[in-house]
Amino acid sequence: MKTLSLGYSPCPNDTFIFYALVHGKIDTGDLNFKESLLDVEALNQKALKGELDITKVSYSAFGSLRDDYCLLRSGGALGKGCGPLVVARESCSMEDLKGKKIAIPGELTTAYLLLQLYDPDFKSNVKVMPFHEITGAVKEGKADAGLIIHEGRFTYSSYGLKNIIDLGEWWEKETGLPIPLGCIIAKRSLGRELIEKLERLIRESVLYAISRRDEPLKYIKKHSQELDDSVIAEHINLYVNDYSIDIGDDGIRAVRKLLDMAEERGIIKKSANPLCINLDS
Repeated sequence: MKTLSLGYSPCPNDTFIFYALVHGKIDTGDLNFKESLLDVEALNQKALKGELDITKVSYSAFGSLRDDYCLLRSGGALGKGCGPLVVARESCSMEDLKGKKIAIPGELTTAYLLLQLYDPDFKSNVKVMPFHEITGAVKEGKADAGLIIHEGRFTYSSYGLKNIIDLGEWWEKETGLPIPLGCIIAKRSLGRELIEKLERLIRESVLYAISRRDEPLKYIKKHSQELDDSVIAEHINLYVNDYSIDIGDDGIRAVRKLLDMAEERGIIKKSANPLCINLDS
C-alpha cells in the first residue's frame, strides 16, 4: 500500500467531497490516505512548506505553488454567487472603510486576493484571524469590518452585521467568469499517472456523496463550525457543484484570469508551469 498525505478543511463542502475517499466507500486500489483537517490558511502554509502530497488550498496560494504542485480538476470550490463578503456593524461604503481595521481569514486566501484586486489600498490595515472568529470580532468591535468566507456567508446577519460588498459578485461583473475560491492540488513529483488516478478518485468521491447526500452528514457535523442542518445544506449546495466534479474549460479560464490579474499587480510571481498535469499551457 502507498500512503499519501491529504489535507482539506473541516468545512462541510470539503468533508462532503472527501467522505467516500477516506472512509473506504470507493475502491482506491493500492492507495491509502492519511488526512489532516485544517483551516484553509493552515493548509496554504503547509503546502508552501511542501508538507502534503495532496491538499486543498486557496487559489491565491496556488499561484505561488505552481512550480511544485499542479491543479487537480476535481474537488475544488468554484462557482457563481459564492464569493467572500465584506461585512460591518453599520451600513457604509467601501470608501468609508479605507484606513479602518479589516479582519481577514489569511494573507494567502483568495478572499484577501480579491480584496486587493478590488482596491490595493485595503491591504494597509488588515488583521489575520481564523475565519470562524471574524463575525464575532466585528460584532464585538475588535475589527471595523470583516472579510468572511465559508459558513460566515450564511450566518453573518444573525450577528447583526451588514453586507458591504459581495466580492464574488464584483468579480463576476468584472470578468463574466465564475469565482475560483479553493482548489485541490497535488505534488508534481507524484508523476502524471498517479495524479490522473487521484483526479479520478476524487471525482468518484464527489459523485458518491452527491448520490447519497445524507450518508456523510454525521462526518460533516463532527467537524463543522455550524451544526444547523439547513446551514450545512446551504453550504454544500453552494460550494459543491458541476465545477467540483470537473473544473471544465470555463473554470480553467477563470483560474487563469485570477492569476493573470494577480501577476500583473505584482501580488504573485509568474510561473511557466501548466496549471494541470494534462494541460500544455
